Amino acid sequence: MDYKATENIQDLQYFGEFGGVNPSISDSSTYTFISAKTMFDTFEGNTEGCYLYSRHSSPSNLYLGEAMAQLEGTEAANVFASGMGAISSVIFQLCDSDEHIVCSRTIYGGTYAFLKNFVKKFNISTSFVDITNLEMVEKSITAKTKMIYCEAISNPLLEVADIKALSKLAKKHGIPLVVDNTFSPLNINAAKLGADIVVHSLTKFINGSSDCVAGAVCASIEFCLSLKDVNDGAGMLMGSTLDSLRAASILKNMRTLHIRIKKHSENAFYLAKQFEKDGLKVVYPGLESHPGHEIMKSQMNKEYGFGGLLTLDVGSVEKANALMELMQKEKLGYLAVSLGFYKTLFSASGTSTSSEIPMEEQEELGLSQGLIRFSIGLDNDIHSTYSSMRKCMEMLDILENNTTLV
Repeated sequence: MDYKATENIQDLQYFGEFGGVNPSISDSSTYTFISAKTMFDTFEGNTEGCYLYSRHSSPSNLYLGEAMAQLEGTEAANVFASGMGAISSVIFQLCDSDEHIVCSRTIYGGTYAFLKNFVKKFNISTSFVDITNLEMVEKSITAKTKMIYCEAISNPLLEVADIKALSKLAKKHGIPLVVDNTFSPLNINAAKLGADIVVHSLTKFINGSSDCVAGAVCASIEFCLSLKDVNDGAGMLMGSTLDSLRAASILKNMRTLHIRIKKHSENAFYLAKQFEKDGLKVVYPGLESHPGHEIMKSQMNKEYGFGGLLTLDVGSVEKANALMELMQKEKLGYLAVSLGFYKTLFSASGTSTSSEIPMEEQEELGLSQGLIRFSIGLDNDIHSTYSSMRKCMEMLDILENNTTLV
């Protein structure tokens, strides 16, 4: 099937048994079988579509998984109780002891800690590399490498991965490319560009209301079934299954994703352009000054823009904290981690979502302690928001020029 991301997002609709416009929620932890043989066959993995136990799957999770597969253009998808649950399940499903991972140097702090510290207990090693340097990526691949892992747009430096090029490299070496697309759902379709496995934190843009934690793995039918295998499926055996009520809630919120992503991107692009004119150190993939701008343009779905994340480097953690506290006081957003909420969220990444990365490594990456990551909200009058943000910066003497606000 020739998948087009912009055509199907509004068609994510399921009906309940009684004709309701929303699917019925399965509120059961276990499921009955008419015959004992079918139960045995299900345990053996020979009867896809039969429900066994909610840790294995449930109708509500299946509906959300089908929607995620449709969103990313993959054959199937499994949903999890968190983004880290999805990521860790993929890694343990693909890697055994004494094997190796090539990973982007800039990734979410929790993923970094998992790959840097936790998997060492299982004798799995990770090489962290500049994912934009394809020569360096290839040099890091060894006979024991089992995957290339990256984020489509990295957290928090907003580096843009060349997914097509990385896919060719992965296929050349016979290993899968795993892409975390949390920052750019609809903006980028990683699977369409060649990613073998796409992971998401559904907590963020896809759910959009900051009221639950969830994750997803979008991949082939074969891989998704392997995650649920009762004998050696990482998703099944580590118990990171999403609750049915949360799955149903996220599925409802997905129906407005196309509207929300457009507005997040529109607002972020506007602010980024204004901040750059003001002489601020702003990073946003939509700006021509961004090193990955042309790659982003070549692989994005233009209808949905360049995404809702931008960063500002105000020079020091003291200035960053003061600015964020003032913006929160002025009701411009919340000093909080996460992203994709209707209000703007901001945090100093070096001391929050990237704090798992040692200070010396943060310095090597160019992660300034004064860097603020913004998840731009759905503000209706973004010019007014900009005016108020600028006044906060003027109060703290952060602006680098003295131009008059128009």
